[in-house]
Amino acid sequence: MSYTAPVKDMLFNIRHLANIEAIAQLPGFEDAGFDTAQAVLEEAAKFNEGVLSPLNWEGDKNPSSFHGGKVTTTPGFKDAFAQFAQGGWQGLQHPVDFGGQGLPKTIGAACIEMVNSANMSFALCPLLSDGAIEALLTAGSDALKTTYLENLVSGKWTGTMNLTEPQAGSDLAMVRSRAEPQADGTYKIFGTKIFITYGEHDMAENIVHLVLARVEGAPAGVKGISLFVVPKFLVKPDGSLGQRNDVHCVSIEHKLGIKASPTAVLQYGDKSGAVGYIVGEENRGLEYMFIMMNAARYAVGVQGIAISERAYQKAAQFARDRVQSRPVDGSIAASAPIIHHPDVRRMLMTMRATTEGCRAMASVAAAAYDAAHHHPDADVRKQNAAFYEYLVPLVKGYSTESSLEVTSLGVQVHGGMGFIEETGAAQYYRDAKILTIYEGTTAIQANDLVGRKTARDGGQTAKAIAAQVETTERELLDNGSSDAKAVAKRLKAAREAFVDSAAIRFGGVLRRSFDRPHPAHTETLNEQYRSGERYR
Repeated sequence: MSYTAPVKDMLFNIRHLANIEAIAQLPGFEDAGFDTAQAVLEEAAKFNEGVLSPLNWEGDKNPSSFHGGKVTTTPGFKDAFAQFAQGGWQGLQHPVDFGGQGLPKTIGAACIEMVNSANMSFALCPLLSDGAIEALLTAGSDALKTTYLENLVSGKWTGTMNLTEPQAGSDLAMVRSRAEPQADGTYKIFGTKIFITYGEHDMAENIVHLVLARVEGAPAGVKGISLFVVPKFLVKPDGSLGQRNDVHCVSIEHKLGIKASPTAVLQYGDKSGAVGYIVGEENRGLEYMFIMMNAARYAVGVQGIAISERAYQKAAQFARDRVQSRPVDGSIAASAPIIHHPDVRRMLMTMRATTEGCRAMASVAAAAYDAAHHHPDADVRKQNAAFYEYLVPLVKGYSTESSLEVTSLGVQVHGGMGFIEETGAAQYYRDAKILTIYEGTTAIQANDLVGRKTARDGGQTAKAIAAQVETTERELLDNGSSDAKAVAKRLKAAREAFVDSAAIRFGGVLRRSFDRPHPAHTETLNEQYRSGERYR
C-alpha cells in the first residue's frame, strides 16, 4: 500500500500546539512561520510518497548485501539518497553557515517523521548523519568543522556513531578500543565496533565515523573515554579525498527488521591503525557522544510515531476493502467491510489516537528545543531546555513502546492475512521492535526520566508540567460542554497520578526512594548521568 503523509495533522500541531508563529519571532527563524512550514511539509510529502515509499517493501525483500568487503544497498536506495541530498533534506534544520537551511526543529521533526514512515531503513542513514553533525557543531574544533560539516550537511558524506563493542553494549565503561597519540596531533585507532548503522554502504562518497576509544593512560570507566572522527577516506588539505583509512567492514548483521539498513561490524587498525582526530578534549568523549545520543533518542521516538502511522494507514485501508461477516451491532444485514465491525473500529481508533497523541508530544518537544536554543531571554531558554530534556525519554520510550502495540494491532486488523508477509503488515511489526532497544532501552529511558530528569531539581520541572495540565483542565471546565468536562475529569485523574508517581507531594516513600540509589543502578550509569550534566 502507498503512504500518504498526514500533513493536515502535522500542520495542526505545528500551528496550535507548537505555536510556529511564536517560533518565527525567534532570532534566525524570522522566515519560518506557518506558510513556510506548510510549503516545506507539502514538498516533503511529495518526495517521501513518490520516491522513498515505493522502496520500502523492496528493501524488506531485497536487503543490503555484503560481498568482498563491500556493502551494496537495496536497488533504488543509492539514487533515492542522491535525490534526498540534492533536495536539501539532510540540511533542513542545520546552520546556513555550513550549507543548511536553518529551519527550526519544529518543522524538521515533521519532515523526519515522513522519511521514517515512507522508508525506515532508508531514514536511518540521515538520522545518524544528523547526530554526527550535532556533535561536531557542539564540540568539534574549527578545523574539524571546516573539513567535515559542509559535506555532512549537504549529504555528500554520511556519518555514523560508534559506541558498541562485543563486550560493551549499554555499559560503555567496558569500551576497549584504544587510541594512540601521534606526533602530528592525530591518533591511531584500534578496536572492533558492532551494530554500526550504515557503517559501510555505497550511497555516499565518504563515511565519517565518530568513535569512542581510550587514550593510553586514561582513567578507568566512562571517565576515560574520548571521542574521535575517523573517516573512511582521509581528507586532503584541499578537501578532496585521499587514501583509504584503516577501517573496514568485516560483516553486516541479519536482522528481524529494518533489513535494508546495513548494520555493520567495523574493524579499526587491522594494519597500521586507523587515523583519528580528537573531538574536543581527551576523556570527555562520553559527554560529547551524548549529544549524538540525545539527538538520536528524540529521532527514534519520531521513528516510533512514523511506523505507527504507516501501520495505521495500512490497517485502515485493509479494513475498508476486506469483506467478512455481518457486523454484530446489526448496522448492516449482509457481509460488510470489516471497518464496520465494532472491534475493528476500536482497534483502528486506538491506533490513530495513540499515534496522533505521540505526534503532538513530539511536536511540542521540538518547539521547546527551538526556544531553548534561540530565545533571547536566558531564563526562557533554561526553562525550555529543562522541558525538552524532560520530554526526550518520554518521546523515545513511550512512542516506541506504543509503536509495538500499534503495529501489533495492525496485524490483528488484518487477521490471518496479517501473519502472511505478502500483505506487508508484518514488516511494520518487525521493524518497530528495534525502536525500544537502540539508543537506550526503555528501562534506560525510565532511569533517565526518574533518576535525572525528575529527581535532579527536586521535581520542579515535573511540577511545572503538572501546573500546565491543570491550567488546561480549568479551560476545559470553563468551556462548559459535556465533552470538555469529561476530558477534564480524565485529565485531572491523569495529572494526579503523574504527581503521585513523580513523588513531588510532600514526603512519602516514593520521594525518599529518589534520595538513595536503587540497587540496580550501577556506578557506570551514575557516571553516565553525571557526565551528561555538562551539556544537558
